[in-house]
Amino acid sequence: MDDRTLESVLPGESATARAAHASLKGERRGFGRLLPFLGPAFIAAVAYVDPGNFATNVSGGAQFGYLLLWVVLGANLMAMLVQSMSAKLGIATGKNLPEVCRERFSKPTSFLLWVQAEIIAMATDLAEFIGAALALNLLFGIPLFPAGLITAVAAFGILELQRRGFRPLESAISGMVGVIVVAFAIQVFYAEPEADRVLAGLFTPQFAGTESVLLATGILGATVMPHVIYLHSALTQRRVVGRTEEEKRKIFRFELVDVVIAMGIAGAINISMLSIAAAVFNSRGLTNVTDIDVAFEQFARLEGSWFAILFGIALLASGFSSSSIGTMAGQVVMQGFINRRIPLFFRRAITMAPALVVLAIGLNPSRALILSQVVLSFGIPFALIPLLIFCRNRNIMGSLVNHRLTTVVATVVVALIVSLNVFLLYQTFFG
Repeated sequence: MDDRTLESVLPGESATARAAHASLKGERRGFGRLLPFLGPAFIAAVAYVDPGNFATNVSGGAQFGYLLLWVVLGANLMAMLVQSMSAKLGIATGKNLPEVCRERFSKPTSFLLWVQAEIIAMATDLAEFIGAALALNLLFGIPLFPAGLITAVAAFGILELQRRGFRPLESAISGMVGVIVVAFAIQVFYAEPEADRVLAGLFTPQFAGTESVLLATGILGATVMPHVIYLHSALTQRRVVGRTEEEKRKIFRFELVDVVIAMGIAGAINISMLSIAAAVFNSRGLTNVTDIDVAFEQFARLEGSWFAILFGIALLASGFSSSSIGTMAGQVVMQGFINRRIPLFFRRAITMAPALVVLAIGLNPSRALILSQVVLSFGIPFALIPLLIFCRNRNIMGSLVNHRLTTVVATVVVALIVSLNVFLLYQTFFG
């Protein structure tokens, strides 16, 4: 596996490019005109249903029932805005976010941004590897360290699809998202969350004491993953190249639909997770189910082993798919910030090493997931603030520059997310 592997994901394949330009010319009709543009957001959406989300949603539903569903909904709407801006940057400039940073910032600044991005990549892999290893342990009884090695092999297998172009990779990732959707759809059907309480939770902002505020901060503050902001701009930068400003605007409109569909699915999954935990645990007074392994055991005890197996399968699909996304993002940040590449095998080995060490020494998996989210919080401002600065700059974005209202809303969202992450870090270390 050489350093050109990632590049096969980024340029558009000739058949897809031809189909896309036919859509832009109005030669394709109906849903078929959208198909060439679907895919990048589905890869990005995996970061929003990673094992860290499993941990926060299960904990939120068990402790507070349906109370914090509105936080999940709000977080998903914020994610749609952020990911659409990232996709737009790639379409408008033909560059990804780290490349624009290197172009616009000084060399020392770009280097420091790269260093923090590499640390974030390792923290990302920590959460995703541990999630997949924990799923293998729960489903098959495989010890965590060997399960981590199996996860590494699976991640390499998924990344090998890049050699065949971006469509096979997108199909594989979308297929695993589909597995997660089916698993939780079946669980929702059998858990039977109370529809009126679900609706009230979604549209009635409220808290129930300090602990609920802290958990809401954890859900909302750790929503946007820095690595996927970098990656989404890379996935759109050369996928379908607009030859005119009008074509770029049309491409973005299509990609916006991709974002809404993919992030909508991710949001539905997260809402389902929290609602299931509320229906199964909170309704029975089991408010102390905060660890994934404990949730698995309680699902089996209360609903049957098949119910727990569905949960484990969804967790496994989440861990496998998201661990591959982390490696792709790592290649993007190294190439973008410092214009260097290393073979993907070494990239994978470096970023997964901390996760394997954690599994080898026997650290509590759920505790490790929480620690990884804390590290990720450090990287949020370094991705979001440059993205906002660039997207409001007409010299960079051309006709795709943010409208004034979009910039105002995005500024509020960025300030809120960054503030919540700072609060989360303060509570972690001093609270």
